[in-house]
Amino acid sequence: MREIMFDVETTGLFHDQGDRIIEIGAVEVKNFMPTGETFQAYVDPGRSVSKETIEITGITDDDLAGKPKFEDPEIVDKLLAFIGDARIVAHNAKFDHGFLNMELKRCGYEEIPYERWLDSAALARSKFPGSPASLDALCKRFNINAEARTFHGALLDSQLLAEVYLELNGGRHRSFSFDANDDGEGGSGRRRAAPQRPIPLGSMLTEEERERHRVFLSDFGGTPKWFAVKTSDESDQD
Repeated sequence: MREIMFDVETTGLFHDQGDRIIEIGAVEVKNFMPTGETFQAYVDPGRSVSKETIEITGITDDDLAGKPKFEDPEIVDKLLAFIGDARIVAHNAKFDHGFLNMELKRCGYEEIPYERWLDSAALARSKFPGSPASLDALCKRFNINAEARTFHGALLDSQLLAEVYLELNGGRHRSFSFDANDDGEGGSGRRRAAPQRPIPLGSMLTEEERERHRVFLSDFGGTPKWFAVKTSDESDQD
């Protein structure tokens, strides 16, 4: 099962009031494990970054000067190709969904329906009712090292989300579970048979080794000593 951990940083909080995306980060996950494939881009929003955003992300107008706009094929086309038809996982997904669809609509691309999204914050709240469900809080709960998160960054947050999402779905031990099918979906509870080679491997023994083995066995003159039954005297000494 292929999924994309997704996060955006924005000029402000309201996609329907003129705020724009300034950074995109995405991490590919298969069967809950990161594959190492990522997407990251800074985006020229065409407007100033808010003071609050600068304090949270450290990203300034100067940092974005000269970066491609969202409608540049280097951004939108490569991003959509990276996402493909995978499910998109985001923390507080309605925020990211709203901003991404706003940007897609602005440059004439089809919006991505919310049915393709999964909100990891809602998943955490359902598993741990009444407990904090922020990304920082979940990193602490699962002992995930988030020391590098001095500022919010879309790619770093997507990488941390990938670790959190794995833990929310059973942790690293699920890779060794016998209760799942190869695609990561729940199985029948039976241990899967190991795949068999279409053509069995031939023997690695040489004829010389076979002959030496036959000579070795013939030296015993019958049943090998390690199959001998203990005498009554030996049994009494145990």
